[in-house]
Amino acid sequence: MTQPSDVEIAATTPMRPIEQIAQAAGIPVEHLYRYGPHKAKVDLRHVLESPRLEGSKLVLVTATSPTPAGEGKTTTSVGLTDALNHLGERAMVCLREPSLGPVFGMKGGAAGGGYAQLNPMADINLHFTGDFAAIAAAHNLLAAMLDNHLHQGNSLDIDARRVTLKRVLDVNDRALRDIVIGLGGPSNGVPRESGFDIVVASELMAIFCLATSLEDLRARLARIVVARTRDGRAVTAADLKADGAMTALLRDALAPNLVQTLEGSGAFVHGGPFANIAHGCNSVIATNAALAHADWVVTEAGFGADLGAEKFLDLKCRMTGLRPDVVVLVATIRSMKYHGGVATADLEHENLGALDDGLVNLYRHLDNLRDVFGQRVVVGINRFPSDTDAEIELLRSRLAERGITVELATHFADGGKGAVDLARAVRDAVQDRPTPQLRFAYPDDASLEEKVNAVATRVYRAGRVEIPSAVRKQLAALEAEGYGHLPVCLAKTQMSFSTDPSLRGAPEGHTVEVREVRLAAGAGFVVVICGNILTMPGLPKSPGAERISVDDDGQIVGLF
Repeated sequence: MTQPSDVEIAATTPMRPIEQIAQAAGIPVEHLYRYGPHKAKVDLRHVLESPRLEGSKLVLVTATSPTPAGEGKTTTSVGLTDALNHLGERAMVCLREPSLGPVFGMKGGAAGGGYAQLNPMADINLHFTGDFAAIAAAHNLLAAMLDNHLHQGNSLDIDARRVTLKRVLDVNDRALRDIVIGLGGPSNGVPRESGFDIVVASELMAIFCLATSLEDLRARLARIVVARTRDGRAVTAADLKADGAMTALLRDALAPNLVQTLEGSGAFVHGGPFANIAHGCNSVIATNAALAHADWVVTEAGFGADLGAEKFLDLKCRMTGLRPDVVVLVATIRSMKYHGGVATADLEHENLGALDDGLVNLYRHLDNLRDVFGQRVVVGINRFPSDTDAEIELLRSRLAERGITVELATHFADGGKGAVDLARAVRDAVQDRPTPQLRFAYPDDASLEEKVNAVATRVYRAGRVEIPSAVRKQLAALEAEGYGHLPVCLAKTQMSFSTDPSLRGAPEGHTVEVREVRLAAGAGFVVVICGNILTMPGLPKSPGAERISVDDDGQIVGLF
């Protein structure tokens, strides 16, 4: 019998009232702002005044390089949380909010899958509590105030050719990547080239996820650089007097969202930057909230460990002092065969040779986590029915040679009980052991170019980094302005260690081409765009939106 779809499983699973989820986590119900019976925001003041529980553990879930077969990182995060609760621990999960881009595009949602997912699943994957709409509104308000300033006399002497702020939208729309605005005569503003980014790629999304308080949020918003004057000076949101109104739009959104897994474990779902074009982690506020209300907090970093985990460690941890107690590296036998050269259509057939060849991708991520960042790692294999005993034995033996124990998990089909062995391994890995000493890929005092080179050569294993002279001048100018101490956020394809998405496995000696540099002064990092990565994706030939609808009973159908 065919397993029901994710949306069907979620719709037929009874949910507990959100008050019960809050009470189990020690959150007084008077601090909830309910959005119906099954989702709520937790009062920001309560969250900020709640200290971290003594001895609470932070588990980072990451994965090997993504493949069309899927790895199940979010599903594993949910299943592991449920499994820890099965073992009698107090665990919560922290995840990002889904973007409508992949929901209506081709990747799907971000609430897990099968019997290891969040509920209310359809709400979470669609509008949820309106956080993304608030972020888009605040961002576009800043853009409107910038263009209004140009129209109303331009007292700041902004050079319209050096405006760096685009507008944002939370759906994929390639037609809006590059546009011309202000057409139609003097009453419609100043004509200039502009464009749109997707909301999850915006600096506001990064700021939202890195802010530690309402005051910190406003200070970060004020620092956003939107343009340059004719003599080259930076123009900020504070110069446009926009930071106060932007903060007002984001005030309520900054409170973290509380929902539940199918098994009733508490889940904070808040913020949603992509890891291939941004820093790929849920909000700092949500992570801290979970650490104040659970002994075990499972959180996820987007895409492969070369992207999400690198940015979680080099950016989020560097800025906040957070440190993982253990990292779970998720892989599948199917994905390893893909990295060994097998076509997607043939991944269900046993192929020991391709599996052996493809394991180099897992080894590379494992070595980076241990040797570059000094992390303690548990490998979790998200098992599929097509995985054979011979393939599992080969994988176990190869990782045993590297001193790594592999735990299989079947949480997609079996829920939390299918990840109990993985949960035990995670618990054993940190038992009576201090948090590992985190090492960064580069020091704070390295130059911006040195930081880019460090990530490219140490994490991606590139042979060289190609930086055009115009971009190199930009980096030097940013350092001269006092931004040289900032970390770097490299935007590149998630499909490969290289900037070429077709290169599978663990390529090395390749060239990383830097195309563009963007200052994210409010977020606190410099975005370095590499290869052909886009900050406004397009829809595929057959987008998921074609299959999504509402049935006669008002239920969402065709979601996933």
